[in-house]
Amino acid sequence: MADGLTLECVRESLIRQEDTIVFSLIERSKYPMNSPVYVEGFADIPGFTGSLVEYVFRKTQAVHSTVGRYESQEEHPFFPDNLLPSLLPSYNHPKVLHPAGDAININTTIWDMYFNQLLPLFATEGDDGNYAQTAACDLECLQALSRRIHYGKYVAEVKFKDSPDDYGTLIHAQDRDALMKLLTYEAIEEMVKRRVEKKAMAFGQEVTLNGTDKEVKYKVDPFVVSRLYVEWVMPLTKLVEVEYLLCRLD
Repeated sequence: MADGLTLECVRESLIRQEDTIVFSLIERSKYPMNSPVYVEGFADIPGFTGSLVEYVFRKTQAVHSTVGRYESQEEHPFFPDNLLPSLLPSYNHPKVLHPAGDAININTTIWDMYFNQLLPLFATEGDDGNYAQTAACDLECLQALSRRIHYGKYVAEVKFKDSPDDYGTLIHAQDRDALMKLLTYEAIEEMVKRRVEKKAMAFGQEVTLNGTDKEVKYKVDPFVVSRLYVEWVMPLTKLVEVEYLLCRLD
């Protein structure tokens, strides 16, 4: 995120992130559920008792932290206790958000949503033994979802700067419900819902050359992508927005 936060640059980023999320879901859909990936103790890893997917996350996150990934305000670790010091020279990332917002991290909620609610909607039952590939795809999906949902901080900052008096009054009152109502735009949410569904159709359509298939097939059901945004991505983004605004004047 460059200096000079604007509504337009935030909107462009959110639209690009839709592409990333849809493509990550398509990649994960190549593999069945592969349930052993999520069973604690399935992999005989010395000194580690969690699931294979947690192991992959922790190790990947640790490596990424050594090259400075989590020094950016846009990045949020799933296991903050597992970060290592960066080995690279410090980069002066633009700090466009209020410092109090750095403490907002709802990745625990995102993790639970993904594995317990979203994944069963599009991953077929079965086990093909591709456990490492499956965990790697889960990693990509969750990182994309986390970035998109926590981008609510940037959305909230733009909205606050556009209407500081309206938001300021509610922030001083710590009125969560009123803040949620003020930042909600149902027409925009409906547009996002239709756009991501259309992207899932465009990106995930099974292409044939003979033209004999009467029924169009998709790698991921577009309705599932639409539901993902309606039930989880947009509500959780707004939750992040409210939490950020509540501490915006600290």
